[in-house]
Amino acid sequence: MESVVAGLALRFRLDLIQEAWDGFQAGLFASEVGERIGVDRTTAKRMLVAAGGVRPRRGRNLQGRYLSFTEREEIAIGIAAGQSVRAIAARISRAPSTVSRELTRNAVAGRYRASAAQATALRRASRPKPAKLATNVKLRVRVEADLAKRRSPEQISGRLRRDFPSQPEMQVSAETIYQSLYVQSRGALKQELTRSLRTGRALRHPSRKTGQRKNRIPNMINISERPAEASDRAVPGSWEGDLIIGAGNRSAIGTLVERSANYTMLVPLPDGYKPEQVARALTRKIQQLPQQLRVALTWDQGPEMRDWEKVQIATGIEIFFCDPKSPWQRGINENTNGLLRQYFPKGTELAGFTEEHLDSVAAELNDRPRKRLEFQTPNEVIGDVLLR
Repeated sequence: MESVVAGLALRFRLDLIQEAWDGFQAGLFASEVGERIGVDRTTAKRMLVAAGGVRPRRGRNLQGRYLSFTEREEIAIGIAAGQSVRAIAARISRAPSTVSRELTRNAVAGRYRASAAQATALRRASRPKPAKLATNVKLRVRVEADLAKRRSPEQISGRLRRDFPSQPEMQVSAETIYQSLYVQSRGALKQELTRSLRTGRALRHPSRKTGQRKNRIPNMINISERPAEASDRAVPGSWEGDLIIGAGNRSAIGTLVERSANYTMLVPLPDGYKPEQVARALTRKIQQLPQQLRVALTWDQGPEMRDWEKVQIATGIEIFFCDPKSPWQRGINENTNGLLRQYFPKGTELAGFTEEHLDSVAAELNDRPRKRLEFQTPNEVIGDVLLR
């Protein structure tokens, strides 16, 4: 694990690594973690994968008689300002000899940087111990055999305590087995044995706090509560919505498809697709519809719809949410998004398209004959609705 921390430290400040893990364990998405610590989504995800999904150790507690990161920052500020060692020591309430030793040990090429000094101190303070499953061959063979039988780490650990009550060297905790599987730097169990676990995951998912909701859409109304008239494709005014995502997950376009006519509207999101941005853009687009076409909107459980209640209040349209991992509950929208990839291939940067351009793309789709409509166009079908 220590080598994982050291590897990550080459690219990230150690305090940022721990802050990232606080975010992962709070249930945030990689994009939200990246925003919190000032990196992109891909970088945040890489921090998770590099550690096997297990929080890197902080090293020994350096509080008390050891300098803290805050104190090292004060030393760096003082040196940059040309202050003497005694002046810096007085400001942080430390002995001048402590500051002098710190500068001697942790300055690089005559320059002192707090983040580099903190990383060096953590490496020195760590006391790595060989993984038990890496050094005890007999125990490792037993654990690997039990994993191959699809026993859980908890079952393996409990059985070892029962079979070897007086041999602590033949006992191992469930957490040690998990870490040996997921953190390959420990050099113990082969990662392919993760397939024998119930989840089959090759990456450990950070656990969330007790009672924490995985979904962060407040008060959402499930699709099962959608009234029959909204579910009936013959009744106009029921819509399905989603986002198509651009290059590097940096941009998006909102898509709205009317269920009875396949009529499509595209929602520009030039500033991003955070919840407040989606709510504002979606409200504006739906308000362009006549009242009889604002019956219901069905969306997936993406976090961009956190502020759905504001959209519902502002537009009068009822909003419902699909079950997790059930794209068929928005089948028309999924098919339409596939058609839109003709215009916006994957890897396209989507933030630069104007509303006029998006409207022209939607107009072309709405003028395309559809088999489901007996080769009428969505424009013709929606036009009949408005003339009733």
